[in-house]
Amino acid sequence: MPKAANAAFMKELTISPALAKIVGTKPLPRTQVVKKLWDYIKKNKLQDMKNKRNINADENLKAVFGGKSTVSMFEMTKLVSKHLS
Repeated sequence: MPKAANAAFMKELTISPALAKIVGTKPLPRTQVVKKLWDYIKKNKLQDMKNKRNINADENLKAVFGGKSTVSMFEMTKLVSKHLS
């Protein structure tokens, strides 16, 4: 029997106005928010070329990252959480 997805993980979350500029305004589960963020990062070539674990923020991402211009993947997840409720 397939294991049911974690309900909390799939819960649709409200997105802050800053994050909405990147992933849209529709409530989404955290997994989809992260997926859309990566699509945005790749589309705009914001992943650091030398250190692939770092993301170089453009203006939209800076608003989400609390004004930081570079964050690690792990830090990104933590900062994005602040924009979900």
